[in-house]
Amino acid sequence: MIELILPAVASCIIAFFVVFLMTPPLIKFLGKRNLAVKDVNKKEDVMVVRPGGPSIIVGIIASEIVLYAFLQLNEILAIIITTSAAFVIGYIDDRKVMGGWFKPVALAFAAIPIIALGAYDSNLAFPLFGTVQIPVLYLALIVFMIPITGNTINSIDVLNGVASGFMVIASFSLSICLFIVQNYEIAIVSLPLGFVSLAFYKYHKVPSKIFPGDSGALTFGAMYGTIAIVGGVEILAAIVLLPAVINSFLFLSSVKRIVEHRQVKGKPVEHTDDFLLKATDDKTAPVTLVRLILAGGPLSEKQVGFTIFKLAIFSGILAIITAFMMTGVSL
Repeated sequence: MIELILPAVASCIIAFFVVFLMTPPLIKFLGKRNLAVKDVNKKEDVMVVRPGGPSIIVGIIASEIVLYAFLQLNEILAIIITTSAAFVIGYIDDRKVMGGWFKPVALAFAAIPIIALGAYDSNLAFPLFGTVQIPVLYLALIVFMIPITGNTINSIDVLNGVASGFMVIASFSLSICLFIVQNYEIAIVSLPLGFVSLAFYKYHKVPSKIFPGDSGALTFGAMYGTIAIVGGVEILAAIVLLPAVINSFLFLSSVKRIVEHRQVKGKPVEHTDDFLLKATDDKTAPVTLVRLILAGGPLSEKQVGFTIFKLAIFSGILAIITAFMMTGVSL
């Protein structure tokens, strides 16, 4: 455990400062090329540059390469390759809006390096019930999990700071779970995701200076999913991600097909005269987590974001308690 302290500290410092220092020049670069979109939740005509994916992926790759130099794990290679593939998929969608099928199918292929490198354990660990051996079914789980986590984080990226702030909470919660189940090496490997998310949140929080775009959101989600697989904590990862999973489920169940958010005509959120967010009365609009939060009355963008963060913290605590249950430790 002691020998892991140096690589852990070095990788976390690199993860944070690469993104923290790279994002401002990226904002200027994107601004000069007019790669910006209107922030629809601002009363003024505010344009925000996108995508922030390039600084996010560079921070992840740099920090994970440092860890690989120390630990020489195939799991790290799987994280780097799959996450990089997700970034490319998202970047393609940033530059040209693809059909609703593109990201799920492409992300399924991005999961193949995990299988090819053998960076997984086909035993699925459940709290209370123990471990279930599903060698063949687990391969299908891998192929499905990366599209699910990638698109789940992408679907919650609807307000300033929500995707990156949510990932700060989710990734650190998952790291704590990995420490609790004594998977120390993967716990260390997972830490850079939290620090990358934290650094990007500095520029993504209200009012946003940059949006992550599909390239950033899919990078966050794919790395999270890969960590869950290589760390053997799939159930715990799903518990941590519950608010985002519920959001995706609500959206898909109301739309009844896989479709890009930009292709949906009905909008789940409207604005009051003083530009607070309120739930729409449009019956054709999809049901989302934000729409449910606003069912109690209008809120500011920051208030909605903090509500989502509270839900993420609750889910993280629930996952941590479950991790203790899986190790047989009483609280």
